[in-house]
Amino acid sequence: MSKRVAILTSGGDAPGMNACIRAAIIACQKANFTLLGYKHGYNGLLQQEFIPLSLDSTHNLIQQGGTILHSARCKEFKNREGLIKAADNLRQAEIDTLIVIGGDGSFRGAAKLSELWDGQILGIPGTIDNDIAGTDATIGYFTAIDTAMSSIDKVRDTADAFERIFLVEVMGRNAGFLALNGALSAAADYVVVPEFFESAETEIKKIVNQIKAQRALKGPVSFIVVVAENVWPNGLTGLTEALQYHNINDVRPVTLGHVQRGGSPVAQDRLLATTLGEFAISLVGSEVTNIMVGEVNQRPITVPLSKTWEETKPLNQARVDAMRTLMNERYSCD
Repeated sequence: MSKRVAILTSGGDAPGMNACIRAAIIACQKANFTLLGYKHGYNGLLQQEFIPLSLDSTHNLIQQGGTILHSARCKEFKNREGLIKAADNLRQAEIDTLIVIGGDGSFRGAAKLSELWDGQILGIPGTIDNDIAGTDATIGYFTAIDTAMSSIDKVRDTADAFERIFLVEVMGRNAGFLALNGALSAAADYVVVPEFFESAETEIKKIVNQIKAQRALKGPVSFIVVVAENVWPNGLTGLTEALQYHNINDVRPVTLGHVQRGGSPVAQDRLLATTLGEFAISLVGSEVTNIMVGEVNQRPITVPLSKTWEETKPLNQARVDAMRTLMNERYSCD
């Protein structure tokens, strides 16, 4: 029996979202499903702003960053009136299955929508932050690591030239996945992540000790500190001032910002996006709903949407241990 499927991208964009849309289009074509794309996330759902998606839409799509459906935040969708309107629009469009590509905020909205709409809801994790429980990785995460690594490499060049200290802030919202893996892959000297942040006073002592120890051994060499966003009080300005208070003045802050969301997705993100997009369509018409499709140990799985935000996803312990060893510091893992 033919099904009508709708797909949207919500929240922050991530490299690989287009690859996921492409996989869904091809899988729907093969299954003889009708696929519609809501533009501008939940805003498009509230405005009944959808377009048909066919094989013509897939040309040169897998390598494009961003999302052809565009994305947006939607305050109205957080209200009951907005949810009621969205449910009514899905009924009017005769949608059987809604697929939401996004992060935990998007999944929370989808779960609320399920209370007012009896259609099938499937989530696909798309965020560079990789902070979604129930899946080893999220679409866009691998590309963001590469972008952060490449940027830190470039910062290192100028840091070495002037023998300065550079503070590099990476994205991640409230998780340290990007900071940890970006720092480890770029051989940064120190990393600050929320998972192990005790206090600014404690952390600054460790950083200052590391800088002084390294410079006592090697002279006035460069030093790179990678900092996850939303961790240090008053951001890089606060950390710069703290270092200057300890008479370390050759400090330059760099915020990578939204550049980490852009760019052509790397192979790992294209493969993950393709796998999850195809797997989601294979579930259309089944009894499973209100779930996220993810990947664990290279196998696609289904996870209740609520698990994606109720559980905290831990950092890779082997990577944590490696970074601590290379920083010549030992912290408590408890």
